[in-house]
Amino acid sequence: MTADAPTGEHRAGTQGTRPGASITVVMPAYNAVGFLPLVLAPLIEMEKAGEVLEILVVDDCSTDETPALAARLGAQVLRTPKNGGPGAARNLAAQHAAGEILWFVDSDVIAWPGGPEKIRAAMAEAGVVACFGSYDHEPAGQTWISRYKNLTHRYYHQEARREASTFWAGCGAVRKDAFLAAGGFDVKTYTKPSIEDIELGYRLRARGGRILLVPDLLGKHLKVWTVPNLMHTDIFRRAIPWSRLMIARNEMTDDLNTSTAERARALLAGALVASPLAALLVPGLAWLPLCLLAAAFAANWRFFTFLRDNAGLPIAIAGLLYHQVYYVYSAAAFVWCVLEARLPGRRIADPR
Repeated sequence: MTADAPTGEHRAGTQGTRPGASITVVMPAYNAVGFLPLVLAPLIEMEKAGEVLEILVVDDCSTDETPALAARLGAQVLRTPKNGGPGAARNLAAQHAAGEILWFVDSDVIAWPGGPEKIRAAMAEAGVVACFGSYDHEPAGQTWISRYKNLTHRYYHQEARREASTFWAGCGAVRKDAFLAAGGFDVKTYTKPSIEDIELGYRLRARGGRILLVPDLLGKHLKVWTVPNLMHTDIFRRAIPWSRLMIARNEMTDDLNTSTAERARALLAGALVASPLAALLVPGLAWLPLCLLAAAFAANWRFFTFLRDNAGLPIAIAGLLYHQVYYVYSAAAFVWCVLEARLPGRRIADPR
């Protein structure tokens, strides 16, 4: 369900949505029984208050009681014919939605009060076809890696430009007419949770639409991360597909965690990780790792203080050190994709 290049009648208009535009909440769900009571409760209250028109939970062939529980809690339930990932579930909901605006909320995100008002305000601006928000500063997962990951996501969204280059569907909204005209999410390429929202954002902007980042459109992330799960997601669901997308489009996004400054920090992290070997091979370079570590702290000082203020000093230190590893494997994924583009048939596959 993707569209070709824009035609005149399908390009984004210069007008924003009307005041009071109706909102359909769209929640893709797969085996989400443990989350649904928490995530649906505030949305049901918004529906009762008339802030949103309806709540569509799209069950993506769950093996648990997700659809039955969602219905009992008060949501309308749709079911995909086969498991196709969140993009396919959202596309199905768009075909049934009665609202003028589609508000995507992941099934592990608790939307904060006031979201509909913030969405309508953003969408009322001229030319705006989509907007998205941020995780809050108190993620549910209390392990250091969960707090690091969820707070890192918040940091980038809070620090980014308001005029966004991409889209995020964890807690983001799009005009239904613009979504359908653009062809929805690319469900052929992205059959698992990946960068289907980022790719949609590129197409919405290519059609002349504006996308706004609304920092106070908030949601609490309930996901609990482990280091292996995080590394797999970062590499195979984010870094590799996003690198392929940027290479295919011949466009380097200068925003969020792919900005020019972030690329410079990635180079510094690579030098830091390689420096112990250099120090072993060349005795005169024994000072190098400590100097590069100090440089990494200086280059990431804003990020470090953000983690310290929101999670405490131990997690800030652990998070900053892990962040250097993140830079290295993300940069390595990009380099691989550059080489891959020159060597057809060498595509690396997601092991899951």
